[in-house]
Amino acid sequence: MKKKRVLSGIRATGRLHLGNYLGAVKGMLALQDDPGFETLYMIADLHTMTTPYDRGNLRSAAREVVLDYLACGLDPDRSVLFIQSEVAELHTQLAFYLSTAVSVARMQHLPTYKDKVTQYPKDVTMALLNYPVLMAADILIYKASKVPVGIDQEPHLEIAREIARKMNELYGMDFPEPTRFATESGYIPSLLGEGKMSKSIEGSYISLTDDLPAIAQRLAGAPTDSGQGKKVPTEGGVANLFTLVELFEGMEKRETFEKAYVGTGVRYQDLKKELAEAISTTLKPIQKRRRELEVNASSVDQVIQEGSQKARAIAKVTVEEVRRAMGLS
Repeated sequence: MKKKRVLSGIRATGRLHLGNYLGAVKGMLALQDDPGFETLYMIADLHTMTTPYDRGNLRSAAREVVLDYLACGLDPDRSVLFIQSEVAELHTQLAFYLSTAVSVARMQHLPTYKDKVTQYPKDVTMALLNYPVLMAADILIYKASKVPVGIDQEPHLEIAREIARKMNELYGMDFPEPTRFATESGYIPSLLGEGKMSKSIEGSYISLTDDLPAIAQRLAGAPTDSGQGKKVPTEGGVANLFTLVELFEGMEKRETFEKAYVGTGVRYQDLKKELAEAISTTLKPIQKRRRELEVNASSVDQVIQEGSQKARAIAKVTVEEVRRAMGLS
């Protein structure tokens, strides 16, 4: 049976947080362990450049993601781990070819683009507008059929599917139409009470490297209410805390707190203390493995180099196929 190919990437914004782990990396691990899939996992440093970034920190930030990938259990012997810019000329070349198959109007109407325009009104660049096309190139250059990303990336995957169909129709390519591999926890709520965990929003996330005191401090800032009401909240800070309780302590514990909310009341100090301990317990093995990797820098460099070579070999074949199909060679 031919393996299905998987591609997923995380922007090079430094160390990962719980949202990255639960929303993407756990899905990556599940696919890596499945013999039916061939997995490629990328640090998307070119995508980082589509919004304001620290150029002096970009390379080290990409390396931090590699460390977290490895610490979480991604295995370079079973998955191709690489940095996007190491194969940049192939990804960007294909992105240009694919851009001929999608309109400007289609890009401008994407809700994710509109959100970024609102977030960065002074930095609305062509790179930002072309973000979904580059993402399509990242996926299609490896002919990946599955992409383990959060539900918020679905609009971008739809663009990739549309482009794949158009390229197949116009040029006889054999691009698969990629679909999202949904993890059990595809959307991880922000600690601030609205939206998702995001590295770009201070106070919204818990880093994978945070120790118990740091986790407790971050949870302490999560908004709450009186702890008692006629109905369990379905949105906002309390609802998000209950979701995190379910993720790290189980549904039974969540139901206990929900019953208390509509009954005698919830003591948020106790809830947050228990939750901090549960999160810390989950993260300790990851943190231990990361410390071991940090003292063996050469092995991490070797993973990056070998992964980029493997990715390049696959990408080069696809770009040449597209060039021939479009009349360039």
